[in-house]
Amino acid sequence: MAILYKLSASNPISHFVEIEMHITNIDSSEVTFQLPSWRPGRYEIANFARNLRKWKAYNNKNEVLAFRKINKDNWSVSTDGANELIIKYEYYCAQLDAGACWVDDEQIYINPVHCFMFIPERIHEECVLELSIPSNYRIASSLQKSGEKRLLAEDFDELVDSPFIASPTLQVKSYEAGEVNFSIAIQGDSQPDWLRILADFKAFSEKQIEIMGSFPVEDYIFLVQVLPNRFYHGVEHLRSTVLALGPGSQLMNDALYTDFIGVASHELFHAWNIKTIRPIEMMPYDYTKENYSQLGYVYEGVTTYYGDQILARADVYSIDQFFVELNIRLQKHFDNPGRFNMSVADSSFDTWLDGYVPECLEEKHPSTTKEV
Repeated sequence: MAILYKLSASNPISHFVEIEMHITNIDSSEVTFQLPSWRPGRYEIANFARNLRKWKAYNNKNEVLAFRKINKDNWSVSTDGANELIIKYEYYCAQLDAGACWVDDEQIYINPVHCFMFIPERIHEECVLELSIPSNYRIASSLQKSGEKRLLAEDFDELVDSPFIASPTLQVKSYEAGEVNFSIAIQGDSQPDWLRILADFKAFSEKQIEIMGSFPVEDYIFLVQVLPNRFYHGVEHLRSTVLALGPGSQLMNDALYTDFIGVASHELFHAWNIKTIRPIEMMPYDYTKENYSQLGYVYEGVTTYYGDQILARADVYSIDQFFVELNIRLQKHFDNPGRFNMSVADSSFDTWLDGYVPECLEEKHPSTTKEV
């Protein structure tokens, strides 16, 4: 039996969603529920549990069950003989960037790693996500769809690596590259030049697949949040990425469009570098604590270099554009005194400690600390 998650937003302007987790085949007197403490792609403890309220446990007769909180993001429920459990809570979604959650009267945007729990010994079971959303909402997600409002994941790892947007105003276009089906879903106020976007995305996608020899998955989706203010952020996933850019009125202007295709190429290269090929310390991910590695300069620095270089090789960037981007990276490095205080390997390790911000004595190397 699959573990069932239900998500609704009865009052979206409050930024809260209601979440239910349904579990069957319970055969123990206590069951532990764990909320992730961090998300892959940003290597710092995030304390997602601070956004959670009204945590309750019930049996299948809707009777309240006793529970105790073990630590900041771990709960233990006394089953009292029940073989089915329902966990209910609310989660605050008010951070609109490429790695968090946002809910209002225009969209539901969720990175599931923030707000969905798992049972440690059952983390490899199939997961089903049911969305209670208005009938005119369209869903953009890398997860397999089963009906209009039902998404399927083979296990918890796939579920929390699969952000989604549900909205009545999504703009979605598709293209094919290297026998892989790609989609681009844009949410927000903008006027995309789809002919240009599709041509450029197809070009760098084909070049990346040509260089790497194959692609890790059969389908991939770019989820794009276009914001009214100046913004630039991207987060990688195996079958998707989320890009957050702004202002939307300038999306097709040269400066912002250069950022758009630059971060898109970068995040697509992550499908290989860190999502498919990653340090042994992250095999598998441990969502409960730090996953230390000294290789941040490889999974971020190498990705940044190849993301830009491939745009030039695909004729999306001119050679002059490529060298402008390369000079920007080099200048940031030479202007950074942190390189005299700590190696990039040690800086990679300490992202868990400093939270991606410069310290008074050590300013980290940008290729290992900046999430793009």
